[in-house]
Amino acid sequence: MNQSTLTILKQSFAGEIILPGDAAYEKASTVLVRKGAPALIARVTSPQDIALALQYATTNNLKISIRAGGHSNAGLGTNNGGIVIDVGHLNEVKIVDIATNRVRIGAGASWGDAAQALHEHGLGLSSGDTRTVGVAGLVLGAGIGWMVREYGLTIDTLLSAEIVTANGELITANATTNSDLFWAIRGGGGNFGVAVAFEFATYPVSDVYFGPITFAADDIPGLLKRWRDYMRTAPEKLTTMAMLFPAKVMGQNPPTCIIMSCWDGDDAAEANAALEPLRKLGTITKDDIAKKPYYQALQDVHLPPATHVEVGNAFFKEFSDELIDTIAAAHTQGGMFQLRSVGGAMSRVPVGATAFAHRDSEMLVVAPHFFPQDATEEQIQQGLKNWHDIAAQASGAYINFFSRNTVAEVKLAYPPETYKRLASIKATYDPQNIFDQNLNIKPAL
Repeated sequence: MNQSTLTILKQSFAGEIILPGDAAYEKASTVLVRKGAPALIARVTSPQDIALALQYATTNNLKISIRAGGHSNAGLGTNNGGIVIDVGHLNEVKIVDIATNRVRIGAGASWGDAAQALHEHGLGLSSGDTRTVGVAGLVLGAGIGWMVREYGLTIDTLLSAEIVTANGELITANATTNSDLFWAIRGGGGNFGVAVAFEFATYPVSDVYFGPITFAADDIPGLLKRWRDYMRTAPEKLTTMAMLFPAKVMGQNPPTCIIMSCWDGDDAAEANAALEPLRKLGTITKDDIAKKPYYQALQDVHLPPATHVEVGNAFFKEFSDELIDTIAAAHTQGGMFQLRSVGGAMSRVPVGATAFAHRDSEMLVVAPHFFPQDATEEQIQQGLKNWHDIAAQASGAYINFFSRNTVAEVKLAYPPETYKRLASIKATYDPQNIFDQNLNIKPAL
């Protein structure tokens, strides 16, 4: 590390510089699924801090990782030998205009804190399902949450964003200013700069009816088909997710199907009318749906200790009987699945309106796989065989759930025309590709 440039950085930097050996280093260099060893962690407090950190990184030829919540399944919020720009202190949640429900949220806020702050004003956003996920990571990937069928993706209520680009300039991107960048950041990931803050059009949200219904696993294929059929006609205020747990995984024994449900509204009669068809899908062993503030629907994530996690994910335009039978068979062989019913408002936005290109999907299938930390690549691939057979039928995938960062994942996330446009925009805002520690879009030549 160049000590003279580090001294210059420290003299001008208003935030916190964390180096190996510092008391805060181990925690600051570790994200949800990965322990990194960066040369420096820069906890920024302003766009000026971000510009200084970028200048330091490029001067010293250091790779750059951006950390908000640190929930990337691929561990993209840290690295070995580079710099981590931590935006966690940029966490303000501010009502910009109460008359129009416009709110400004800092890139480093967690969705749990943001949802709780909005609740105090009777407002909400479709904002993922995990408390500690960072705002920036979810937004840049598109944002699939508990109100996706009613209000669409998180990006569908995004009005503008403040971004520090590769040259250190703070710019605004919205429908009329830097509109090409605005298109790209809505699904294009962290390829184009460091997000500082976002402005959203929120909507009134009171309490919700939220929780799990647990079913006996005596007819998983039939249960899933009945669930799919109902969700094709269900009110859009209802968003659901089916989770299949094999025996002795994540504390579930015997095999179990749980349908998580979120009804946006505090009227008990309306909620029960929408939920009643779910309660008729199969044999219920437990029903824990309850009225609560929306922010309490966002959960914490818990991973088994000493485990290597590989997460497969895929969008399907049709959740067909054949696909359901294939998933159910994989479940009987020990597979764990999270099936997210989408559509609704998400599907009414034109496919090319944003860089998120899977608007016409009916289902997002997510499959976590748990391996010993010392598992070989051969063992991992053998364990993923059933998943690869399922994913071969898919129409795409969601960038926020990838466990790997390869060309193959990029191709799954972005159809050719979407990728071509992203690469052209990348060439404008990051021609040297300094933001490459992500699901990388290479600048067009």
